[in-house]
Amino acid sequence: MIKLTFWLGALLLCAPAVASAHPHIFVEARLEVVAGPDGSISELRNVWRFDEVFSSSVVMDFDKNGDLKLEPDELAEVGKTVKTSLADYGYYMNLTMDGKQVTVQPPDVINVDYRNGQLLMFFAIKPSQKMPLHGKLTFGVYDPTLYTSIDFPTDNEMVLLGDGFKSCKHQVVRPDPDEVISENKQSLTDAFYNDPTGTNMSKLFATRLEVTC
Repeated sequence: MIKLTFWLGALLLCAPAVASAHPHIFVEARLEVVAGPDGSISELRNVWRFDEVFSSSVVMDFDKNGDLKLEPDELAEVGKTVKTSLADYGYYMNLTMDGKQVTVQPPDVINVDYRNGQLLMFFAIKPSQKMPLHGKLTFGVYDPTLYTSIDFPTDNEMVLLGDGFKSCKHQVVRPDPDEVISENKQSLTDAFYNDPTGTNMSKLFATRLEVTC
């Protein structure tokens, strides 16, 4: 399996030695795709759980009063930092409608909590354009910079909510890396040589939820 490091660690951690090392940070995610009463996608609810090493580093960096935990105002500061940092990356959301990419609006807020030694983030994202429940829709979360590992532990972590999906079929797709490389060898090679640090070809390897209505 291809594991991607989480680029946000370099932004959140102030220590130059840590930032230059590009620490491997892993996220376990949950995605809830919600259908609105108008027959279109109303929002996508995200839950991200970070590994304990990264979580501890964030506590050290944002714990301003030195009590080894994050108070509500400190958690809010983490959320504001992440919201600003991920804006240029579409908050890692990968949405398509009949094969065409759909961008997203910034979340109103990224809520942050710290439980049992792990950092948790909760936020809702809305598509920037109407996404009717018609044709083929796909939903995924991936880092186009190739520095993030975002994993959905089970298919049950990618779910549809709302009566609008009753007439739709859906499946969670987990691409096989060997097949992706074999089928896209030339395009992957071209993308790497054109921009080895900023290619968006990582979406080919990303777990996604496909919906057909």
